[in-house]
Amino acid sequence: MARTMDTYFAAVYWGDRVESAEACARRAETFFRLLSRCDPEFTRWFEQADSRKKALQLQFEPTYETFLRFFKRRSYRTGKVGFIFSAWTGHLEDERGGMARFKCGLETVGTSNSCILEPPSEAPGTERVLTVSVLTEVVRAMVVAWEPDYGGVFSDAYQQTRNQPVGHPYTGWLMYLSHRRGRVPPLPEPVRVEPIEDKGSLLILTPERFNGHEPRDVALADEVRASLDKAGLLEESIITLPAPT
Repeated sequence: MARTMDTYFAAVYWGDRVESAEACARRAETFFRLLSRCDPEFTRWFEQADSRKKALQLQFEPTYETFLRFFKRRSYRTGKVGFIFSAWTGHLEDERGGMARFKCGLETVGTSNSCILEPPSEAPGTERVLTVSVLTEVVRAMVVAWEPDYGGVFSDAYQQTRNQPVGHPYTGWLMYLSHRRGRVPPLPEPVRVEPIEDKGSLLILTPERFNGHEPRDVALADEVRASLDKAGLLEESIITLPAPT
């Protein structure tokens, strides 16, 4: 029987943090700079547009000055405070390449500041990026740049097959939890826990690619979630968080 494929996204989330255009531009520059070191897929970026043809004319260098210029546009502002931005890697095929988007500097009610990365979904990019070594660096780039409360790399299949909504922090192949949330308890094998600087802990559930269609991986994720919940590291309320569609 053929193995059912899974799809993934990387994301980090944080609560109320009103920040200036300068502060958000500095964080965005750091994120894209660190992300470019993770894989060649993430070295070229284009603004989003109404059409592919127009978007391919909007390549940009993700520098501090560039983001300051972007944040002066009404289209990249949200409400009285905060900024929203999205970019893609310019691959001609819709299903290839990657996409990044973030919301920062917001006062949040019922949602969250966030940064989301959709990795390439087809070879050869998929085979390079969807590995623990690369994704660990992707999450590290997100954490260093945005200083989130939680995040990681998440399986769409796992989220979709739970009987009850899996609230935040999401349970994923990789999970990041800020030290502000508390101490990570002992977890079952083969879960590995690594520090990300002095900011928090990265939980790596499986050394090989996690698959939300596989009962063994689902059982492990459920066990990890139960342990984190018992330790008080998960929030009880369910907040609707942005995720790839």
